[in-house]
Amino acid sequence: MEIQVIETLKFYLLDHPSIIWFRWSHTQSWGSTWPFLFAAVAIYVTTTLTLHFLLNLLRCRRPVRLGPIPAIHSLMMCAVSAVIFSGMILSAAAEAKDTRWLWRRVRATPLEYFLCFPLGTRPSGRVFFWSYLFYLSRFLHFLRTFSAVLRLRKIPVFRLFHHSMLLIMSFLWLEFSQSFQVLAILFSTLVYSMVYGYRFLEEIGLGCKEGFCFRMSGQMVVLGFNLVCHVGVICLHFLRGGCNGIGAWVFNSVLNAA
Repeated sequence: MEIQVIETLKFYLLDHPSIIWFRWSHTQSWGSTWPFLFAAVAIYVTTTLTLHFLLNLLRCRRPVRLGPIPAIHSLMMCAVSAVIFSGMILSAAAEAKDTRWLWRRVRATPLEYFLCFPLGTRPSGRVFFWSYLFYLSRFLHFLRTFSAVLRLRKIPVFRLFHHSMLLIMSFLWLEFSQSFQVLAILFSTLVYSMVYGYRFLEEIGLGCKEGFCFRMSGQMVVLGFNLVCHVGVICLHFLRGGCNGIGAWVFNSVLNAA
């Protein structure tokens, strides 16, 4: 029974035809065009500002009660992040195994391969399927901003910027087959699954006073890993003759610094 369950999970996380034959395409992948990206960010920012304006216009003095919605959202983000993490780590291992002839030929390790995609890498296959799901999960991430506005009655400027930049960065990962995205997604989804799991516990009354420090520590861990990996990418770019999507990587580095 356990073997059957493991094989079923492996099929849906690794060997499903939709995963193996995935291809990022402007005509087949939902949300894959530049106009859609810019419209999504504009609608997100405009909706947040409009909601804040309406609350002030109606002179709402108390936070809007959302009932179980924040807890459900946190649980969903925790589950989605855990699934993407599991799928990505299995897919990364499979891709490293399938392409070991390539990185052995250039005397590279699997870790170097996922830091620095070879020039000419196309956004297709297992790894990019989970990268696409990470991109789509950013829209679910947006809902936390609306919750914050309704409950705190103020505009979370940092969150608006942070969520918008995450959406743009995850789009660039796919559009330009950017190097480093595998590790970035693994770090992010691992921390998201823990942080949103803890937020779910807080929403149902099982959290503790150290919750804020726990969440901030998770964000700092991601930032630290990203910084180390960015240094690795730039070193490999010059030592290995170039990494794919380096232009998008530079732009992402600027956004991360911001």
